[in-house]
Amino acid sequence: MKGIFPIDKFQRMETPFYYYDAELLRETLRTINGEAQKHEGFCVHYAVKANANPSVLRIIREAGLGADCVSGGEIEAALRAGFPASKIVYAGVGKSDWEINLGLDNDIFCFNVESCPELEVINELAAAKGKVAPVAFRLNPNVGAHTHANITTGLAENKFGIPMSDMLNVIEKAAHMSHVKVVGLHFHIGSQILDMSDFEALCNRVNELQDTLERHRIRVEHINVGGGLGIDYQHPNRVPLPDFKDYFDTYAKKLKLRNGQTLHFELGRAVVGQCGTLITRTLYIKEGTCKKFCIVDAGFTDLIRPALYQAYHKIENISSELPMEAYDVVGPICESTDVFAKQIDLNKAQRGDLLAIRSAGAYGEIMASGYNCRKLPVGYMSDEI
Repeated sequence: MKGIFPIDKFQRMETPFYYYDAELLRETLRTINGEAQKHEGFCVHYAVKANANPSVLRIIREAGLGADCVSGGEIEAALRAGFPASKIVYAGVGKSDWEINLGLDNDIFCFNVESCPELEVINELAAAKGKVAPVAFRLNPNVGAHTHANITTGLAENKFGIPMSDMLNVIEKAAHMSHVKVVGLHFHIGSQILDMSDFEALCNRVNELQDTLERHRIRVEHINVGGGLGIDYQHPNRVPLPDFKDYFDTYAKKLKLRNGQTLHFELGRAVVGQCGTLITRTLYIKEGTCKKFCIVDAGFTDLIRPALYQAYHKIENISSELPMEAYDVVGPICESTDVFAKQIDLNKAQRGDLLAIRSAGAYGEIMASGYNCRKLPVGYMSDEI
């Protein structure tokens, strides 16, 4: 599938850089909207933490999605990209005062509250402004997900959310505060989930929870089930789009919404993961004692997922049609973990060849760092180069 990349243009560009397929992103967004709109009351927000490249955000905003933010900086990025404040939700376990005030000043849709102390601070800051803050409680449903331990968020041992056992006490406490209004419940069990049974388990827990609340005559306007839908890292060419139909249908069939309730989603990786590729240039081919190293100019400062999560990304030599050889693909960072892949087959590589590290649109550019005093990678949209 080397033809999907404008290699002649890439040869003239400084590497490493991120390349975003604008048409694939738009196709993904059309599919999301098409499937979500089949179900009444489904609202989709984009999780900005996955990728905050301004061009990416612009296309997502043009598609009509809202924004899910986890910092004041993300709120500012969403507002700069033109997302309506009325479609911005703000989550995170450690919201600082200035970030809460930013949300209040812009009248965002909702604060997803993760603890009682946070609720008290939001009430206090809203009172100082003479406002009432809309809040949803992020509850920890103690539902596991079939994914990497570092991106599981719905277990009791994780730092996220309010324990289910504290739910009624927290809602009652909020009822006695004059500057917050409880509008919903929020959940998120993890990321890169491909097994729909995990989402079914969440639906069952939310159904039980709503039954409990109704017995106490408590009803909320909105249910937010977070995101978590994964992508196919093994086959980015063959499976460029996640199964959005199955994902939304699972919630439509298994979650028992009450009349008038809206269901909110916070998709990140599933929106942008497959449209992004890290392009890097081969510096040297080094013959080791028992293996061959392909040393490239990108490192874990540009894409940290393999080092952080032992994550797999398909790698292609888009400059070569020569027979396959096995390489360890490694970067220049002075750390032993600066390895993109071990013993993978690539078309025979030589100095100057361009490698494409696929499925890097989510948690790639956004997590880049300046370690070793390296420059941050630039991200380019396909229709802008």
